[in-house]
Amino acid sequence: MDKNARKASQKADRAMQERSESTIVRVRDVMTARPASALASTSLPDIAKMLIEHDCGAIPIVADAKGRKPIGVVTDRDIACRAVAEGENSSRLTAGDCMSSPCLTAEEETSLEDCCRLMEVNRVRRIVVVDGSGGCTGIVSQADVARRAPEAKIAEVVRKVSQPTASASAVS
Repeated sequence: MDKNARKASQKADRAMQERSESTIVRVRDVMTARPASALASTSLPDIAKMLIEHDCGAIPIVADAKGRKPIGVVTDRDIACRAVAEGENSSRLTAGDCMSSPCLTAEEETSLEDCCRLMEVNRVRRIVVVDGSGGCTGIVSQADVARRAPEAKIAEVVRKVSQPTASASAVS
């Protein structure tokens, strides 16, 4: 990147940071809306196929298809650590067998700052977003934060979330 382009990029970054500091960014503004979801009874191979099909790293697990109340999340890391690395026959497992639960959630109106704090404290890379009735409406990932938050916040979230844990998920 040449000097002029770098200056323009830095100026744009500063302007974005000033705007985001003057207005509260809400989870609904940054979330990935209508994520793919599954039931606890969904087979693990089907979950893995959903991860590929939807180009994502996590599938919220919901209590039922109608209410979509999240009860857990299955991540690509959950599959690797809780099924494959344990020598389990993953073709016989379900989402309920390896999901992280309870499911950490944030409401659509939660500030991005509070959502980031929840990610940091629990050392998770994604938070499921729910509406007023508790139904899954979205998901916020580190990538969503990276696209919208000031650089200092991005670095803080990545640093805190990336601390080593004793299990596949700090949630369990």
